[in-house]
Amino acid sequence: MAYFLKEINDAVRSDPQGFVQESDALYAKKIESAAKKIRDNLKNSRIVLLSGPSGSGKTTTAKKIEAKLEEMGINSHAVSMDNYFRTVDPETAPRNREGQIDYESPFCMDMDLLNRHFASLDRGEKILIPKFEFARQMRSDIKSQPLQLGKDEIAIFEGIHALNDIITGRNPAAAKVYISARSDFLDEAGEVAFKRTWLRLERRTVRDSKFRAWKADVTVRMWANVRRGEKLYISPFRDNASIVFDTTQPYEVSVIRAFAQPLFDHLRVSPDMERFEEVRHLAEAYPKFEILDEKYVAEDSLIREFIGGGIYDD
Repeated sequence: MAYFLKEINDAVRSDPQGFVQESDALYAKKIESAAKKIRDNLKNSRIVLLSGPSGSGKTTTAKKIEAKLEEMGINSHAVSMDNYFRTVDPETAPRNREGQIDYESPFCMDMDLLNRHFASLDRGEKILIPKFEFARQMRSDIKSQPLQLGKDEIAIFEGIHALNDIITGRNPAAAKVYISARSDFLDEAGEVAFKRTWLRLERRTVRDSKFRAWKADVTVRMWANVRRGEKLYISPFRDNASIVFDTTQPYEVSVIRAFAQPLFDHLRVSPDMERFEEVRHLAEAYPKFEILDEKYVAEDSLIREFIGGGIYDD
């Protein structure tokens, strides 16, 4: 799918509130459709596996599905698989081709623990969900949270590796969801004015700056490895999903611009950085978009996952 820049700018100028509400309503329909399919699968498994590349909006989508299932009378629990990352050990951590730690690798995660927890939950047993602290790159079992599912309760595990064969192979009955920002923004000539992958890069850059204490330079320098990781570890498994949808919000560039543009304008990166041209073109695209004040963005919007101020913020 694609959105047209002129239509977006016209909507931002003429009726920003209505534009945002209409977009959010379309997203809500996707959530409702996914929730119904998950409900119908409850007889087969209490586990939902929700995957998508970085910046897809997995956390908010999982929590929205959780809320919709609650409306249907099904108690649900959204769990971030990020908490199953292993404490980073430079001696044993997987490495990419440049010799740097490959944070995108599924082997950074404790897959054995995840699969044990899935099996325990399906049997109605209690588990202790660990807590990963990104600022310290450490997993803390002290801050673990208990979870036990009742007869008609569901656990939604969201993470970039949720559909990896290591997991789905041992949990074939689980409901499987794949999401991503899958729409480009086109100018009047039909040329791409803002790429779908740029949406996720700007989302991730703003989120990392606000919530993970990472400078934009760090996020951008990691982007090339993130994209390689997606092609190696995420995209090959998206066909495992039976539920797939797009999380692009038509108004999002107009909103995120105010947060992202200053970060990209002050990047300290050199032209020899991999994907430098991509980042440069992204930053140059912002003036094409009318700015949309965040006051029009609902507290439960998917975009709040990245700019803050939402009801789902930790």
